[in-house]
Amino acid sequence: MTALFALATSILYGLADFGGGVLSRRSPALTVVVLSQIAATVVLGGVVVATGAWSEAGPLLWFAVAAGVAGPVAMICFYSALARGPMGVVSPLASMAVLVPFGVGLVAYGERPGPVQYAGGAIALAGVVLASGPVRGAPVARRTLLLTLGAAAGFGAVFAFIAEASTTVTGLFLALFVQRAVNVAVGGAALYAAVRRGGAALPEGGWDTIRAAAPGLVFVGLADVAANGTYAIAAQHGPVTLAAVLSSLYPVVTALAARGVLREKLRAVQAAGAGLALAGTVLLASG
Repeated sequence: MTALFALATSILYGLADFGGGVLSRRSPALTVVVLSQIAATVVLGGVVVATGAWSEAGPLLWFAVAAGVAGPVAMICFYSALARGPMGVVSPLASMAVLVPFGVGLVAYGERPGPVQYAGGAIALAGVVLASGPVRGAPVARRTLLLTLGAAAGFGAVFAFIAEASTTVTGLFLALFVQRAVNVAVGGAALYAAVRRGGAALPEGGWDTIRAAAPGLVFVGLADVAANGTYAIAAQHGPVTLAAVLSSLYPVVTALAARGVLREKLRAVQAAGAGLALAGTVLLASG
């Protein structure tokens, strides 16, 4: 059961990343983040009511609030990077978010990683260097690389905060609802500020484009929520290490979707770099 639900998590996360990247090529990344997270908030609100998760409210929810602040920044960076660069490179590099909880365990909790984890870190960093090589003769823009690494740092912070926000499955539902509600508030404020500075809240086609993209926006939000749910089930019914390793394979799904749907082609050095980043992530999670 653990393997089944963890693999489902990878599929759902990978498809959500692919959908968010595609939508961000047609609409402002902030708009994609806010609208998809509104859908996620509505669904999680229903889950919280149905499970009675409100009874588990407590001081730990402040970690969920912190995750809610970090999440929109990470998602905006990630969707912007996906819109600017090849998904087959961006998604695996963003999976290096595992470095953040790894560092928290090392510094805050005094954990001592084994040789496998040290090797994973070195391999992942080598992947960053190789994956930033040229695509069809042109280098990946430095801005795209920085956005991707910023997204990885933000996602890693979210993982670390959410891990501290609850101790039960129903508590996790409540924490995720609080996180998504804060996501909407922070993302909405950022969108308002961007519009005040002259930015666009709507794509070129206006509301017609948004209406046409509505199914995709809902899918991205729901896939993200479902992935959180399947991961919680996987972690509750078996070894967390196994659940983490199998759930970390989601960039493969994004890369395959980009290749199959968008026909993205990478040079050998970039494919090797993306693969090394993914392999390093798996080693870090499994060490």
